[in-house]
Parts: sequence; C-alpha cells; structure tokens
Amino acid sequence: MPNRTRLCTAAAVAALLTAGPLSLSAQAADTRSAPSATAAQQSRAEVRVNSFFRDYRQAVLHKGGSTPAQVRARYLTPDLNKRLDAWALKHDADPVFQAQNVPASWKTRYEGSGAGHATVVLTEHWSGGRSQDVWYAVRLSDLTVNDLKAPPS
Repeated sequence: MPNRTRLCTAAAVAALLTAGPLSLSAQAADTRSAPSATAAQQSRAEVRVNSFFRDYRQAVLHKGGSTPAQVRARYLTPDLNKRLDAWALKHDADPVFQAQNVPASWKTRYEGSGAGHATVVLTEHWSGGRSQDVWYAVRLSDLTVNDLKAPPS
C-alpha cells in the first residue's frame, strides 16, 4: 500500500506540473489578444467623442441642421444632460465647452478603459493660445457619453 500512495502522489504532482505551463500559456494567449481589443475600444471611443464635439460645435455655431440640445440628446445619456444643464445655470457658460465661447480647435486622446467604459481626453484649443482638457467617459456597450468633467486633480 505505501508504494501505491507514493505512485498516486507522484501522479498528482506530475499532473499539477503539467497543468501549470498549460495554464500560463492560456493566460499568455489571452494577454496577447488584449491589445487589439483595446485598440478597437480606443478607436471607437475617440471617434465617438470627436464626432460629438464636432457636431455640437457646429450646432452652437448654427452651421448644422441640429440644435445643441438635439446633438446632446443623440450622444449623451439623459442623466448627463440634466447634470450639464445644472452646470450651465451655475456657471453661466456652455457646459460642454465649459467656457463662454467656442474653442478654435480640439484634439482627442485615449486615456484608458475599465468597468465597461473608456476615458477619452479632449483638449480644447482657444484662439488666444490657451488650452483646456475635458475628460469624457464613454460607455463601451453603446458608445454613449455618460460623463464629462475637468481633469482629476
């Protein structure tokens, strides 16, 4: 009987040693596929924020067929729209631009993702040379913007 116990123990150890590298290989394969998913999230989220900002800016400048409220309704969650309306009343400024005038240009960059959201930083450039970052949270399931705010301190 003692020989049989040693044989079973040896078999169990061999199975664990064999399973270890296979598990690591499976994890490595998952890690290798992650960058393409992140690149897709990055691209979709950045395109969505850029499209929203372009359309909103055009609406504010009366150069499109939509009003600013229509553009916001198309891209933003109802909750965010309510919060932006409250922000505008409190600050007497445009809640998307977070200023009283319209930026001359802008650029976007992907900041990261987690918990089903991507963060995109939109840098507004003003005609006087000043710039300002606004952080956008984009829900990845439907590419709806559900938050925008000043950068974290």
